[in-house]
Amino acid sequence: MSDLSGASRDQPIRGFGAVLLALGGIVAAFGVASCCGLPLTLATLGLGTAWLGGFAVLAAPHRLGLLAAATACLVTAAVLLWRQRAAACAPGAICTRPAIRGVTAFGLLVGFALLYLGYAYA
Repeated sequence: MSDLSGASRDQPIRGFGAVLLALGGIVAAFGVASCCGLPLTLATLGLGTAWLGGFAVLAAPHRLGLLAAATACLVTAAVLLWRQRAAACAPGAICTRPAIRGVTAFGLLVGFALLYLGYAYA
């Protein structure tokens, strides 16, 4: 009987890997883009970019590692999201909610855009 209660407690966590990887990829890509690409893009839109200076100082020495981590996280999250769409998720798991899949897909697009900005303008 205790096996069933443990399984039902773990169901909402199942399928959460794509969300965590997308979030990690966005954070790493933001660190890479904070140096050159993001300030240039935001300044073009007329927004101030002085607040990015602190992030750029912290992220600049780790640029190659952040590029690799962001690429690995975002690609793996995209593959997991695609596999969740192709395979049936367990009832009650987080991957069954369409809103979560949509937010994750949008986060992947933002992450890949930041990754491109960080790679192209540095």
